[in-house]
Amino acid sequence: MKITRDDIRNVAIIAHVDHGKTTLVDELLKQSGVFRDNQEVAERVMDSNDIERERGITILSKNTAVTYGSTKINIIDTPGHADFGGEVERVLKMVNGVILVVDAFEGPMPQTKFVLKKALELNLAVIVCVNKCDRPEARPDEVVDEVLELLIELDANEDQLDCPFVFASAKSGYATLDSSKPGTDMKPLFDTIIDYIPAPTGDPEAGVQMLVSTIDYNEYVGRIGVGKVDNGVLKVNEDLVIVNEHDPDKLERVRIGKLFEYEGLNKIEVKEAQIGSIVAVSGIADVQIGDTLCSPENPDPIPFQKISEPTIAMTFMVNDSPLAGKEGKFVTSRHLRERLFRELNTDVSLRVEETDTTEAFKVSGRGELHLSVLIENMRREGYEFAVSKAEVIYKEDELGHKLEPFEIAYIDVPDEFAGTIINMLNQRKGELQGMAPTGNGTTRLEFSVPSRGLIGFRGDFMTATKGTGIINTTFDEYLPYKGDMSYRSKGSLIAFESGTSITYGLFNAQERGTLFIGPGEQVYAGMVVGENPRAEDMEVNVCKKKQLTNTRSSGSDDALKLSPPKVMSLEQALDFIDTDELLEITPKSFRIRKKILDHTLRYRANRK
Repeated sequence: MKITRDDIRNVAIIAHVDHGKTTLVDELLKQSGVFRDNQEVAERVMDSNDIERERGITILSKNTAVTYGSTKINIIDTPGHADFGGEVERVLKMVNGVILVVDAFEGPMPQTKFVLKKALELNLAVIVCVNKCDRPEARPDEVVDEVLELLIELDANEDQLDCPFVFASAKSGYATLDSSKPGTDMKPLFDTIIDYIPAPTGDPEAGVQMLVSTIDYNEYVGRIGVGKVDNGVLKVNEDLVIVNEHDPDKLERVRIGKLFEYEGLNKIEVKEAQIGSIVAVSGIADVQIGDTLCSPENPDPIPFQKISEPTIAMTFMVNDSPLAGKEGKFVTSRHLRERLFRELNTDVSLRVEETDTTEAFKVSGRGELHLSVLIENMRREGYEFAVSKAEVIYKEDELGHKLEPFEIAYIDVPDEFAGTIINMLNQRKGELQGMAPTGNGTTRLEFSVPSRGLIGFRGDFMTATKGTGIINTTFDEYLPYKGDMSYRSKGSLIAFESGTSITYGLFNAQERGTLFIGPGEQVYAGMVVGENPRAEDMEVNVCKKKQLTNTRSSGSDDALKLSPPKVMSLEQALDFIDTDELLEITPKSFRIRKKILDHTLRYRANRK
């Protein structure tokens, strides 16, 4: 017999990137009394890893729980970037409703549409929270109309169209039901969650059923499966079996070592968990996302959607440059292989494949950001390796025609740059689908672009719009191949010999283009030391010393003035490299180099 468990609500917070999900969770935690009054609390406390804190983005979905009155509210904070969409898709299986956060100025954005569509498909209750209502340019009432239009466009049913709207400022710590009056605290949002999000239901007498929606990983206990108890009572040391809807042959007997529930930011160890509880289980060595833990009498898997496929791939390989092994701690192919396969423990959207050589691995992900975050994590852990240019993953249709992934790009730019951007994207095989003024002197452009046309585009886009443009992309579909395109209109300046860069050599080289290095840096033949404004590559000698003669003219020894070198971030370097180049990554430096270092061999290869 199914019962409803009224003392629990399970809710996920979903939104476009930067609309304030994590800050909203902060306020809910603070106002529910999770922290002591005098406790020092970091801002965006849910963004726990270093890269999340530095970039101000959420990468991994995280669980927390607050108690409001007599009800426990399990909250899941999710990422907003399309590259981490796999994280959002699967955590929605744990909840009965979502809070859709929308910026009171920007309104619904591409990722808002993506996450809302996933929630509606699973028939989840929706509460719309219009956030940042304290912004001077906020337009909450118009945003409400835009969200309703979006719901109609996504074929929402009548209950979903009747969703409640809450107006909030997570930064100022208030929520209100009236857009014209600021509130005093988050109580209206808590009340709306209790009233509108359905309580979990299930049959406590039936056999146990729990779907694993997320995997956590811990050095001491190994893999930890996180999910919601759908039926029965889950107990420690109970005999269970693992089954999986997508893998009908899987039937494995297991036993739970430890069981945890969430409370505030901590996991609390419990002996048993009832229906509707979100729990973490440890002690099962090879638990996978999408597995269902069941009682042996009734092994019935819970359906689980397929995770979206990766669209771009890179080759990760052992660093074989002349400076290899000097800065990293982990440099061998065994280290690299172990680390990449370990990443698969927690990241469902990633694929790692062996290649025909043991020194290189093909790594596929959902976007450039997805892969660059992995590279940055590995670099910080002491790994040294090289990566190739990101390339898109092609498919074939039934007739053998080549298909490539396309994305929809939504671009907001000041009016004076609109023409430039349209021209830039046309050269990258993009097609303009819509153009509309958004007020404040800005224009919104909507493009359909092949994914490979967007590789390396963001840097040029920021330069062209002087840092004022906003670009958001979302995967659309696989369409027929649009023909060849060149990634880069500029060539490279290549070091001619190995040694240490010297001011005299750099001074002569800087007349040829923009340099990436300053004096006193180690270089090797075949390393890219700058950018040539023209399309062809050029060799320069940055290690050249001045010949000493015994006659001196007046003024010949005046100090040589060097322009400051262009120092690139990881993303910029990944954007810059061409298909015949590699990016060498160590814990201390990024170096761009040609795949073939030797000048003669490179010349022969180009001739072919």
